[in-house]
Amino acid sequence: MKKYIMMSLTLIATLMVTSCKSSSEAEFRKQYDKARSQELYAQDDSDPVEVSNVTPVEETKSYTSIRQRKSSSTTTTTTKQANNNTNFRSERLTVVSGGTLKVYNVVAGSFKSQENANKRCNELKDKGYSSKVAQNPDTGMYRVIASSHDTKDAAISSRDKLRNSYPDAWLLYKKD
Repeated sequence: MKKYIMMSLTLIATLMVTSCKSSSEAEFRKQYDKARSQELYAQDDSDPVEVSNVTPVEETKSYTSIRQRKSSSTTTTTTKQANNNTNFRSERLTVVSGGTLKVYNVVAGSFKSQENANKRCNELKDKGYSSKVAQNPDTGMYRVIASSHDTKDAAISSRDKLRNSYPDAWLLYKKD
């Protein structure tokens, strides 16, 4: 009888230990993922520069009914507001390879390793982009700049096109 009680207690203790272990592993994984996401988005701590410029875009629509076709054609013009209140992250950058940067930049990758940044830069060059690698001296992160522009609208347009291949592309305003 003592033998069965000891075996039962051993089995219960084993189950308790293994169930705690998987729970702690799950908790560890959850904390690891949280820390990893904070690490990847550490550059979000910088103050974003909000650029607001509303440009009216005119759209012409023709509305003609059967009655109007008989008498005359009427054209109605409606105006839509194009809202480009796009946020730009603002950072100081030092160009590592590829030339100079303009004020508005499209970032296609951010890496701790310069080797990984260079690989992404070469990928982009193979696809026809004039990419550059720049480093943020404050964080030590290497930014892969796919394209650099003088105007905000050109940067936004370039980022939108780049997002077909790199959905995490973002905009960066270069501080002096």
